[in-house]
Amino acid sequence: MHRYLPMIRLLTGLFIGLTCWACHDPNVVYKENADIEDGKWFVKNTPTFRFQITDASQPYDIYYTLRNNLTYPYYNLYLTRYLTDERGKELESRLDELILMDPKTGKPRGKGLGDLYDNKVLMKRAYRFPKPGTYAFRIKQYMRQDPLPDVVSVGISVEKAQ
Repeated sequence: MHRYLPMIRLLTGLFIGLTCWACHDPNVVYKENADIEDGKWFVKNTPTFRFQITDASQPYDIYYTLRNNLTYPYYNLYLTRYLTDERGKELESRLDELILMDPKTGKPRGKGLGDLYDNKVLMKRAYRFPKPGTYAFRIKQYMRQDPLPDVVSVGISVEKAQ
C-alpha cells in the first residue's frame, strides 16, 4: 500500500487541479463576495470591491452577486452603487432595484439549495471603462430596515461581454 501512496497523491492532485480548471470561466475578470456578519446588513456596512482593468477597449458585463435566506422579508432589494477610479474620483452612483422573488408567488428567482439562494443580477451591460487601471465598486443597502435581515453575502462579478 505504501509504495502506491505517491501515485495516489499525484492522481488526486491532478484530479483536483483539472476539476478547478474546468470550473474556471476565462471571461470572468473579477469576482468577489463579502460576507454579511450574522446575516444582518447594516446601512453603515458598505462593502468595497477593488479590481484591475487591463483592457479598456473590451466591453464588460458587471453583475451583482447576492446570497440570501429564504426568510428574507421582501421580494426586492434596493442598493446604491458607487464606482470610483484609482484616484478615488467618483465616476457614477446609482440606485438599483434587485428583484429577488416573484412579487405575486413569492418564488425565489435565484438558484437555491435548502433555504439559501444565490442571485446574479445584471448591473451594467457592455460597459467600457475609461482607461486601464484600478477601479472600485462600493455597495450600500438602501432599504428602510436597518439592519436588513437574512442577507448572507453581497458581491460583484466583472466579466468580458460576449
